[in-house]
Amino acid sequence: MRMKNKGESYLSVSKLKVVYHHISIAIQGVSLNISEGQFFSIIGANGAGKTTLLRSISGFLSSDSAEIIDGEIFFMDERLNGLPPHKITNMGIVLVPERNKVFETLSTEKNLSISGFQSRDRKRNEQIIYEYFPNLEVHKHHLAGYLSGGERQMLAIGQALLCSPKLLLLDEVSMGLSPLMVSFLLKTLLRMKNDLGLTILLVEQNAYAALEIADYAAVMENGRIVLDGIPQNLLIHEDVREFYLGIRKTGEKSYKDVKPYRRTRSWWG
Repeated sequence: MRMKNKGESYLSVSKLKVVYHHISIAIQGVSLNISEGQFFSIIGANGAGKTTLLRSISGFLSSDSAEIIDGEIFFMDERLNGLPPHKITNMGIVLVPERNKVFETLSTEKNLSISGFQSRDRKRNEQIIYEYFPNLEVHKHHLAGYLSGGERQMLAIGQALLCSPKLLLLDEVSMGLSPLMVSFLLKTLLRMKNDLGLTILLVEQNAYAALEIADYAAVMENGRIVLDGIPQNLLIHEDVREFYLGIRKTGEKSYKDVKPYRRTRSWWG
């Protein structure tokens, strides 16, 4: 496999089309390119196809009776289409799924040891995770089922890190968490990206949080990428401000105003 030049696509998704139960289209011709070391955010309303995109990349589609019927996914020049999840994980692509998946009847420490059982430096790596998430060390002997929502999310991210990811896929990190906890988690992820040399793809309904932390971002609607660019440009885009940030033309802001986007004109019109 040839060496990649800096700035080349690390993950490439080209004209991806995914259907559920052979009939319902979930993703329609999605294309995106992510560079090594990039923090890429995708925002969109519930049902936009964000989770399906992550499952397509990580190989977990079949568990949802879904399949890729067109398009290609490449990671470091290796084609991912049709590969089982464990092979994709071994390549360095690790998914932190929506609604953190932890073993509630096991201790925090045991959750981490199970995830990192193949690692030669498991104890050292666990200690690194405790340095990023001190709360997990405080509760390492407690059952994961008694952790707070934020602590469970920390544990889920810690489990993913013990799989030695190159590309970390994160699904709705902010779900059900306080703004303070969301800010802490995203800032910690940014530290991890810089410290550990990770590439991160985050999908989020919390548009402001996702755009604030990203190097590059895209808006997904009805299974399509309808807008992409640097976060600074998306944050001032009229439609993003109105439909994802709840900011009216007057400048007033109310999160009660945020609603799923129903396009009445083209994003480019």
